[in-house]
Amino acid sequence: MTDNSMRPDLPHNALSVKELAARATEIRRQCLKAVYAARSGHPGGSLSIADMLSVLYFDEMNIDPAKPALRTRDRFVLSKGHACPALYVALALRGYFPMEEALKLRKLEGFMEGHPDVRIPGVDAPSGSLGMGLSQGLGMAIGAKLQGLDFRTYVILGDGDMQEGNTWEAVMSAGHKKMDNLVAIYDSNKLQGDAPVATQLDMGDVAAKVGQFGWHTLKIDGHDVGAIQSALATARSEKGRPTFIFADTVKGKGVSFMENVLYWHGSVTMKDEELEKALAELEAA
Repeated sequence: MTDNSMRPDLPHNALSVKELAARATEIRRQCLKAVYAARSGHPGGSLSIADMLSVLYFDEMNIDPAKPALRTRDRFVLSKGHACPALYVALALRGYFPMEEALKLRKLEGFMEGHPDVRIPGVDAPSGSLGMGLSQGLGMAIGAKLQGLDFRTYVILGDGDMQEGNTWEAVMSAGHKKMDNLVAIYDSNKLQGDAPVATQLDMGDVAAKVGQFGWHTLKIDGHDVGAIQSALATARSEKGRPTFIFADTVKGKGVSFMENVLYWHGSVTMKDEELEKALAELEAA
């Protein structure tokens, strides 16, 4: 496999840390507008992955919005598909389609479904049923190896994903097959649909468990853009092992009244004053 750190077509360091943080804030702003307009959606988990999406789409991944089906492009799978408002906004900001389309979330006149679908430009895999994404990403990574292609595959997993057997089958298989072109990012925001994760199903030290199956594991602050960049750079240099990045995050990050509040997991209808307050906070940031 070619060392991706030497590929001139990658956009590494094209934006400063400050600019990437600003992109993350814009992802948060626009995805809240989309949830508000849809009168439904999952804002909490969308806000918790905004920083990761900013780094992936504006610094890390080798992609070309003008050629969304290019065989050599890097792949991305959002396994926690309910956080798709953030993904749709990231794709719009990257140039796959106008922002107006992203704001048609869950509307009949648009094509932004409540979970990602491959009909949407830039979406590489459908998702919705938790636990499927890492297996999809593993299949893509294996395909790259078999075809002699050097693209990389990135998968964002949620707390619910880590409680699914399918995820752990993929963990075992990827480690056994030494899939060093595969990166899993665990958005550990510690709240899920009905209760805190610790109450629902405490998984203990997830990174340590994954590491037992042959993965290189890292733990980072999932809202520290520089830390995300560093972790992904480390993953690129890792040979013979897939990389698992445990990202410690806050549900509803960036909006004070949403942070660490289970209600904002979704699917919620935002009030006018809630949207205004949230956007004002993000503007101030």
